[in-house]
Amino acid sequence: MQTRFSDEQLADPKVAEAESILRKCVHCGFCTATCPTYVTLGNELDSPRGRIYLIKDMLENGRPADEEVVTHIDRCLSCLSCVTTCPSGVDYMHLVDHARAHIEETYKRPFMNRFTRAVLAAVLPYPARFRAALSLARLGRPFAGLFGRVSALKPFEAMLKLAPARLPPASSVSKPATHAASAEKRGRVALLTGCAQSVLDPAINEATVRLLTRLGIEVVVPEGEGCCGSLVHHMGREEQALFEARRNVDVWCREIDAGGLDAIIITASGCGTTIKDYGHMLARDPAYAEKAERVSALAKDITEYLTTLDLAEQQRKDMTVAYHSACSMQHGQQIKAGPKLLLEAAGFSVREPAEGHLCCGSAGTYNIMQPEISAKLKSRKVKNIEAVKPDIIATGNIGCITQIASGTAVPILHTVELLDWAYGGEKPEKLKALKRSA
Repeated sequence: MQTRFSDEQLADPKVAEAESILRKCVHCGFCTATCPTYVTLGNELDSPRGRIYLIKDMLENGRPADEEVVTHIDRCLSCLSCVTTCPSGVDYMHLVDHARAHIEETYKRPFMNRFTRAVLAAVLPYPARFRAALSLARLGRPFAGLFGRVSALKPFEAMLKLAPARLPPASSVSKPATHAASAEKRGRVALLTGCAQSVLDPAINEATVRLLTRLGIEVVVPEGEGCCGSLVHHMGREEQALFEARRNVDVWCREIDAGGLDAIIITASGCGTTIKDYGHMLARDPAYAEKAERVSALAKDITEYLTTLDLAEQQRKDMTVAYHSACSMQHGQQIKAGPKLLLEAAGFSVREPAEGHLCCGSAGTYNIMQPEISAKLKSRKVKNIEAVKPDIIATGNIGCITQIASGTAVPILHTVELLDWAYGGEKPEKLKALKRSA
């Protein structure tokens, strides 16, 4: 793609990076076939290629974002399916990140949109606040339909509908601690307990600690870690995201220096994609660039780490698992075969639903801020999953778990919960009602 940025514009390293990304696009249109919003809406401006044109025009002319640009960038899920598809290697992830930060700096959103985004940024990354909000949401859920009658309040309707009817109790695993290996020690890792996941489904981290310690891995939950920054990063709140990244980098580097780490384990693939990008996010910060690279190099999805431990094959189970590969797993981190191979080695029969490359519509806060598009993607995803007639659904991201569970009665669990069970742990609570078992 030809660009016409001035030398003055290119003196800004962020603009220079955007320009180098834009130049790689050859207008081939391969991305349109795998973009969930284009497939759903059929609008060229809701495809990666269309958004690239909008971003180019906005940045090249040095103008603030307008309503058209914001509308189509906001509809982007950041699923990164286009990155997997693109034959030219266009780094769409960092381009759209730059566009979102530019929108945040130059565009004044309508009041209710600003308010909703501010509420999400102030609540979701903080487990105590999120737990309190979900407790209140149970009281407001009967009135969700009233919010749905007003367009600007539909995100609050979506929030209320997504809120669980029953909230699991807080887990001690989320507290800073060192969990000793129960077998001969062969490794030491730090665990990101997360923000939303630790509230919505603490059983995921509990299963992770149980499995790893049985395998001889010491698990550390360091003092001071917090949200990875992903949620606000995708809102264009760059400074808040960088603050959270720096805090975690400090925490993990302290742990690396104190006792060494073989890996930083992440059980939510959305968080993993962001943490693996810390090196890029902080590359221009002389105080953090090197430390952030160290952290990004150590970041591993739980399944990615488990594939290095040579787990023994288990007896076959009479259970069919539909594996849903989260976008942040298959496109963001390019982890594709590992989770399926682990499940098969654990004794499960694994099936992949059709259109596995398409997003389920969760995408961080997307199912709140874009509920209509999200609902269409969820219906499509659930239909494809149910078509393989699974006993269980497995995935590696809490957002996908919450989204898909709201559309099907098939139990959905994190992959690590099934692996913990297969390798000596208790049967997950969600599966105890199933008639067939191993």
